[in-house]
Amino acid sequence: MKTFARLSFLGIWLASAACTESSTLKGNGGLTGGTIVVATTAEPDAIFPPITATLQGRQVTELLFDPLAQVGTAMNSLGDQGFQPRLAQSWAWAKDSLSIAFSLNPKAKWHDGKAVRASDVVFSFRIYTDSIIGSTVAAQLAQIDSISARDSVTAVVWFKRKYPRQFFDAASQMLILPEHVYSAPRDSVVRKASERGAVGSGRFRLGNWKRSESITLLADTANYRGRPGVDRVQFVIAPEFTTALTKFLTGEADVFEALRPENLADLKKNPALKAVRLPGMAYVFMQFNLRNPKHPSQGHEIFANKALRKALSMAVNRDAMVQNVFDSLATVAVGPTVRSYPTTPKTLPRIGFDSVNSRRMLDSLGWRDTNGDGIRERNGRELSFSMLVPSSSRSRERMAVLIQEQLRQVGVKATIESLDFPALMQRQADRDFDTMLWAWQLTPSPSGLRQTWAGASARTKSGSNFGSYENPVFDALVDSALAETNADRSRQLFDRAYRVIIEDAPAIWLYEPETVLGVQGRIRTTPMRPDAWWLSIADWTIPSGERIPRDLVPAGK
Repeated sequence: MKTFARLSFLGIWLASAACTESSTLKGNGGLTGGTIVVATTAEPDAIFPPITATLQGRQVTELLFDPLAQVGTAMNSLGDQGFQPRLAQSWAWAKDSLSIAFSLNPKAKWHDGKAVRASDVVFSFRIYTDSIIGSTVAAQLAQIDSISARDSVTAVVWFKRKYPRQFFDAASQMLILPEHVYSAPRDSVVRKASERGAVGSGRFRLGNWKRSESITLLADTANYRGRPGVDRVQFVIAPEFTTALTKFLTGEADVFEALRPENLADLKKNPALKAVRLPGMAYVFMQFNLRNPKHPSQGHEIFANKALRKALSMAVNRDAMVQNVFDSLATVAVGPTVRSYPTTPKTLPRIGFDSVNSRRMLDSLGWRDTNGDGIRERNGRELSFSMLVPSSSRSRERMAVLIQEQLRQVGVKATIESLDFPALMQRQADRDFDTMLWAWQLTPSPSGLRQTWAGASARTKSGSNFGSYENPVFDALVDSALAETNADRSRQLFDRAYRVIIEDAPAIWLYEPETVLGVQGRIRTTPMRPDAWWLSIADWTIPSGERIPRDLVPAGK
């Protein structure tokens, strides 16, 4: 609130001027200027790309840093069709397809004014794949053998073998880092990054980060890809959903990305607000920890048993819960994928709701209520566990309450632990949980399955397989599907892989939320990529005649 008060006061003072700097600069085919305020319910985990893991962290880092090339709105990740040049202005494949030479844009500069060089690409690969840094993306770069600098503006990516998504891995998996800023002893790179702040090459540069309050990004007015259409983007952090929504509905914020069914009625009443609906690119699931949190070398005393996991899945009526929480703005999840992926089969089996068989299975496993307190036990141990839920997600909190009640009806005690994001992230990283309601926002490539569900990730803890699911059959099918160049055969292999993991029930696949973006009417948006609407925000504009006081703050403030 204090930040907006200051901006509004300064905007009123400037309103008497006939013309501001921001309203006279030209770019993107028209007048530029203004401020876009995004209300968000969580703070970024980090703004150092190799270790950024949360949605909020991605939103900020992907505006500050550029890849070599970016996936287009059609989200093709096969070959190089539809990719948009970023730091690389062009590229050339070797005749044997085992290397790609990327020619960097000679105009590209870092936010501190130094030129982007091929050595920066070499450095970035080294950081992303360094086990001490522990990047969650490292597993997806495993098929890149090395990167070399042919000259100061040509980076050559060398591959271990040919496969369908070579270009995607080389061009889009890494956000390129400036070596002169982040170079440091291996064990202090992340610390140095947090001390120096973010220096990237994106069309926005870091203004300031007021912890737990806001992050302000300022237009990089001399950017090699052109000046953004607005002067600044400010992410305002409001951990409570209602607070964030109120900021949007009252005009304190211009964008809110988590609208619910009941909020759409409010938008219809206000012609100044609009809703943008995008296909869902995330799935939410209740993850079982298959390892003992206190003794990771041992299986979890409850969840190591597949039959019990399936029994718990049967106890949960996902259709009713999704309808209750989301109405028509979400569908029941099919597995560790989303329906909008071209590699997702049209139909997949599911562990359906069947409370009768759930009770029978629990009985057969020896979990019975012998003392009449309503909770099953076996060998003196109650069938009870905790569910971690991010306090910033109202929908997941509501879903947890419904799950808790449905499990209670079959004699299972689930305790909800609602944590703020930093605390939850730490528990997740430490694998210190029984179950957790978590979500994955997917990239255009299904190769993320390696990072989130592959057994190697579970053993090395280098990826994001926090529940420690392992099945070599699943791993082999995923690897084969990703290596297959024929689209139909690839889809068939993915089908088999998904059937394996669904049968293993390492999680209860809950829902796929549709992205419903609330936007103030004065903002002129451009086509958005379904998995990352924020990538086009530099091309959004605010007509000069529709600007409000906070839009009139001079560029660079």
